[in-house]
Amino acid sequence: MLGALLNLLILACSSVSYSSTGGYTGIASLGGIYYYQFGGAYSGFDGADGEKAQQLDLQFYQLKLPTVTAAMAYGGALMAFCCLLVALGALRVPRHCPLWLLMEGSLAALLAAASVPALYVHFRALSAAYASPVCAERAALYASKGYRGFGCTLHGGDVGAGIFAALGIGAFAVGAVLAFRGYRKVRQLQEKPAEVLGF
Repeated sequence: MLGALLNLLILACSSVSYSSTGGYTGIASLGGIYYYQFGGAYSGFDGADGEKAQQLDLQFYQLKLPTVTAAMAYGGALMAFCCLLVALGALRVPRHCPLWLLMEGSLAALLAAASVPALYVHFRALSAAYASPVCAERAALYASKGYRGFGCTLHGGDVGAGIFAALGIGAFAVGAVLAFRGYRKVRQLQEKPAEVLGF
């Protein structure tokens, strides 16, 4: 259940970058309440500056999109796997089929080991996007209008996804150990039930 929760949080953090094309949305052009509520935030952009901001936002979004999409797929797939493990545990499959515990432990250990290089590749790709000329030009354009928060650094969603992924690695490692211990205990229970139960 902890693994499912952590991967749900990875999915949520990654979706922040996936669902946003950037800062400039042109919402002020809608008028009415939208103008007064949101328009002031981007009122400095008009004409060529507005078009340039939209283009840079879109280009930066496309630079991050493959990495963010991979993170969402990773989080979603592992969340589904963890939910499957919870369902099988509720149905008492491991007790009736101890070999499943060996498979579960092996998969959990493999996922924990594979997640370390995956996390490295993820942040390396994100860092490349933030170090790109597109990001630098975008940050300079927003800074020229006095807007902050568009710098070329990792934002909260990126950092959150990394933290939850690191916790997920630990959760899978602990899950692997518990699965192997559970397999040994079930085998002992099947072979010598009286001794295991302490009779």
